[in-house]
Amino acid sequence: MTQLKIDHDTIREKTIEGRYMRVEDIQRVFKAHGAIHLETLGYSVLGRPIEIIRLGQGRLKILMWSQMHGNESTTTKAVLDCIHYLNEPTPESKFILENCSICIIPILNPDGAAAYTRINANGIDLNRDAQNLREPESRILRKVLDDFKPDYCFNLHDQRTLFSVGKTSKPATLSFLAPAHDKNRSISRTRGVSMQLIVAMNQLIQRIIPGQVGRYDDAFNANCVGDTFQMLGIPTILFEAGHFPNDYQREKTRIYMFQAILQAIWTIANNAISDYDRDDYFLIPENGKQFFDILIKDAHLIGKKYDKGVSVGISYEEKLESDTISFIPKVKEIGALNDFYGHKEYNCTNRSDLRTILEMPLLMQLLQ
Repeated sequence: MTQLKIDHDTIREKTIEGRYMRVEDIQRVFKAHGAIHLETLGYSVLGRPIEIIRLGQGRLKILMWSQMHGNESTTTKAVLDCIHYLNEPTPESKFILENCSICIIPILNPDGAAAYTRINANGIDLNRDAQNLREPESRILRKVLDDFKPDYCFNLHDQRTLFSVGKTSKPATLSFLAPAHDKNRSISRTRGVSMQLIVAMNQLIQRIIPGQVGRYDDAFNANCVGDTFQMLGIPTILFEAGHFPNDYQREKTRIYMFQAILQAIWTIANNAISDYDRDDYFLIPENGKQFFDILIKDAHLIGKKYDKGVSVGISYEEKLESDTISFIPKVKEIGALNDFYGHKEYNCTNRSDLRTILEMPLLMQLLQ
């Protein structure tokens, strides 16, 4: 099937960038454009609106939601770019909207988004509330599912910088999962469809960032939304936006996620799912956990605290400070760490690297 070729710069929602994304930001975007109506579905624990956007009038129905975890905003940016693209009068966008009806919840967890936390205001992970439906946000999503009766579901998330593609030195910039529908992780018809759609996306993304797509862990958990929806017989895909080198604001990852989402929609609109072999899904390497944000090798040359040959693995903790996300380094592991990588690596046997570390007060304070 023909794959879409899109200049992202021409349709990127330029008023939105960075990691901190709230309901107010979404409302501001659509108020400025005025072409798409935001419909309020209900309210969060703290009374913030949970809104939905409806596009298209076709028979193939797609439901997608982002920021179920409030601190996972990359897919929200990508979704806004998709909305912008679909609102442009091109033959491709017209074709999609003639064949598909698309419902998008940009921020399912607005309280978590405001506080930049994974959980909602009651301290609940909404992605573990699919069976109990204790939280208003979970009940709203389930009501949309029951009322809209989608043919496909896209569950949009971010993943941490620690994830690698297998055991390689490639970061998992995008990861996908066809969630299991039973503890044996068998392949139902609908799970097979999810796999085929992932193959379609993977073929496109591999041409752009080869070797940087991973397959997320498919351990079954009936409390997870994707597993529950798969159990209901709806092909569901988990999208995970990960790290691209030197892209902590995830503006590069945003581009690749936009392209992946649109490719999946395009494949559905063209009734082309059967063009893709579901067995190719298993050729995508499983995610490993091989990365630190900073890896310092031969740390004994910094001071006597470390044994010879010891490395220090440092990961960032993300903290909301004055509407900006700060990245605070924390030592996560000390040891040989021979099979690990750093998004930034320093080897203290290299004089230039050693001098760089010694001139970084925050890092030196952490290491001593």
